[in-house]
Amino acid sequence: MDHVRVIARDRVDILGEGLFWSVRDGVLLWTDILGKRINRLTPATGQVESWETPDVVGWIIGRASGGFVAGIGRSVASVSLDPFSCETLAAIPGEPEANRVNDAAADAQGRLWLGTMPFACDVPTGAFHRFAKGAFTRADATPYTIPNGPTIDPEGRFLLHTDSAMGVIFRYALEDGTLGKREPFISFEAGWGAPDGMTFDAEGYLWVACWGASCVTRFAPDGTPVRRIALPASQISNCVFGGPNLDRIYVTSAADGVEEAQGGALFEIDPGCRGLPPFLYQD
Repeated sequence: MDHVRVIARDRVDILGEGLFWSVRDGVLLWTDILGKRINRLTPATGQVESWETPDVVGWIIGRASGGFVAGIGRSVASVSLDPFSCETLAAIPGEPEANRVNDAAADAQGRLWLGTMPFACDVPTGAFHRFAKGAFTRADATPYTIPNGPTIDPEGRFLLHTDSAMGVIFRYALEDGTLGKREPFISFEAGWGAPDGMTFDAEGYLWVACWGASCVTRFAPDGTPVRRIALPASQISNCVFGGPNLDRIYVTSAADGVEEAQGGALFEIDPGCRGLPPFLYQD
């Protein structure tokens, strides 16, 4: 348990993000935002493939009707991989040119929850949006600097989201596609890094990628940290359960701005617990 493996491949990610385990295909997908690439790992063979995208790409999520949707530039796009094709579904309204997509998640009803942020990561010009049936709604009036890690608890009662620049994970009651009041859930202490991508396990515990702290941390349902798994890179950006039994955690990292042997690597962890199948986007 806690064994950490570096996935062998011929490149690293400038800014790895947007992990998605495709149950139907038995593959892991993730993005390199600044490298403008979608990556695919087939664990059964160890093969890693990569496709270049027309703009920065924040995330990729399975589509119930087939293929995938991805956040590209300041839009949501339909994506196919074999062969590669990309078609814009909708541009995110009201986003300045200095902004880009960052992270996203689907809920049980097939809605997408996604954040936008400034390229410079310096001012709160970003936003949190809902995308459902081809239309965008501003999910939260709060401006964001680095929106990250939307994830839904296993019972579908809450949506968790963070502004990494603030170091706080917020929780919203989720009812019929509407967010309740934003409430602080976990405030990161000194030495914990910044909260980035997140995912729940089947027991209702929250796993958080800790940017700047070289680890992923598991939090109990009451927000108490109960476990830390160290990783050989400092800029840990996202995590997701995957594998045929959903008993592996895959973790992305970033090479941008650091000189580290494993910066930008993709890691696989044996956590000793299981995750849940991810939700798909439904048109």
